[in-house]
Amino acid sequence: MGETDPPALLGRLVVLTGIAITAAGLLLIYGPRLPHLGRLPGDIVLRRGGFRLYVPITTSLVLSAALTLLLWALSLLRR
Repeated sequence: MGETDPPALLGRLVVLTGIAITAAGLLLIYGPRLPHLGRLPGDIVLRRGGFRLYVPITTSLVLSAALTLLLWALSLLRR
């Protein structure tokens, strides 16, 4: 079974999708308990009456940097 074997590729896709769904679920469960996440300087919150707009710019940058470093470290371990 090579890497171009369609059932093997489909299996990998299903596993990666499951991992992504699990990670998203864990973030939804434990995300609110993380200190300061979502309330960093640079995150924009606009409140007007019953309307609230939240733009997590800084939080997105921090999470992106952390995930980039994690994936980079994992790629080094796979070599």
